[in-house]
Amino acid sequence: MKLDKSVIAITGGARGLGFAMARRLGRQGATLALMDLDTDALDKAVSTLHAEGIEAGAFRLNVADETSVKQAFGDVAASLGPVAGLVNNAGILRDALLVKAKDGKVEKTMSLEQWQSVIDVNLTGVFLCGREAASQMVEANQGGVIVNISSISRAGNMGQSNYAAAKAAVVALTTTWAKELARYGIRVGAVAPGFIETDMTASMREDMLEKLTAGVPLKRLGDPDHIAQSVAFIFENDYFTGRVIECDGGLRL
Repeated sequence: MKLDKSVIAITGGARGLGFAMARRLGRQGATLALMDLDTDALDKAVSTLHAEGIEAGAFRLNVADETSVKQAFGDVAASLGPVAGLVNNAGILRDALLVKAKDGKVEKTMSLEQWQSVIDVNLTGVFLCGREAASQMVEANQGGVIVNISSISRAGNMGQSNYAAAKAAVVALTTTWAKELARYGIRVGAVAPGFIETDMTASMREDMLEKLTAGVPLKRLGDPDHIAQSVAFIFENDYFTGRVIECDGGLRL
């Protein structure tokens, strides 16, 4: 897919991994629709991109709300044109053990709210945004690319029943959509990041961060642009679909 002048929507695009993806794709000529709940962060991100000569627009979006998703994608089409690409990047964490007990007595469990909020954003949000983007691509008769952000946690990770389940399901959506949408010239891929340098890791205690890094064969955390490079590869490789790129420093060997 040629990125130059293509309209690419990125959910959770105002900061972190989403912003790194936006910057890389924008430098390759894409017109960006940054979508996020935080309007202040959106405005700052778009301003930064504009200063670098990258065309971008800000669109407030709650990925877990169907009305918000339809409105935001409609606004993108009206403002920039129909999307040719989508990166489903928005996600949240609400970590907890399924059951936490001491001396045979259950003290705490993962709440339904913790479960549902992660499923709503990390899975239902991917479905809603993917559906709207694919609809625009089909009606524009231009083909397109959808990239879903999964995680190496999809294989299962303690304290993340909700997150692991959602990220595993995102891969199932990816392979399903790749089969369904190929007839319309739409490719669908996924990226599964490992431990990446973000605001979250930057706030960790030094000893915890060292322990985390020690488990990575390359002995360092990834940079957000490493994930952005993986996303860009999927956009540019016209024979890539229905597969997952794991970018994790060899952590999941």
